[in-house]
Amino acid sequence: MQPVFWAPFLASLCAAAVTAAGIAVIRRYEQWALGNAPHFACFAVGVLVSVSFLHIVPEAFGLSGHAPIYLLAGYLSMHLFNRFVTAFVCDRPATRDYAIGLVPMMGIGLHSFIDGIIYSVTFSVNTLTGGLAAIGMVLHEFPEGIFTYVLLLRGGLGEQRATWGALLAASLRRLLAC
Repeated sequence: MQPVFWAPFLASLCAAAVTAAGIAVIRRYEQWALGNAPHFACFAVGVLVSVSFLHIVPEAFGLSGHAPIYLLAGYLSMHLFNRFVTAFVCDRPATRDYAIGLVPMMGIGLHSFIDGIIYSVTFSVNTLTGGLAAIGMVLHEFPEGIFTYVLLLRGGLGEQRATWGALLAASLRRLLAC
C-alpha cells in the first residue's frame, strides 16, 4: 500500500473513535451531553471555519484557478439539496417522524463519506494541510455522534438501533472513502 494511504486512514480511524465516544457519552451521561452539545458544536464549527478560511481555501485558490467556481458550486449544491429535502420530505406530515431520523442519517453518511475523501485529498497536498484539516474534522465528530444518535432516537428507532445507525452513518462510511 502507498504511504499516502496511512495518514488519511489513521485520521479516519481517529474520527470514527471520537464519533463512537460521542455516542457512548450520550448514552451514559445523557443530561450532561445534551447540555454541553452546543458548546462542542460551536467549538468544532469555529475550528473548521478558521482552518478552512485561513489555510485550506487560500491553498485551493493557489492550486487551481477553478477553485472559486468549485467552492461556489459545492455550496449551492448543498443549499439546493437542503431545500429539496426540506420541501419534499420534512414538511409532509406523513413523513415527519421518518424525516427526523433517517434523512439526517443519510445526510451525515454522505457527509462522513466526503470527510474521508477530504482526508485523502488534503494529506496528498501536504502533511500540514492534511493535519490541519484532520484536527478540525476530528473535533467536530464528537457532537456529530451525539446529534446523529439523538436524531435517530427522535425518529423512532430504539437505543440499540440508534447506536448502530449513528455509528454506521458517521464512522464506517468515512473509512470506506479512504
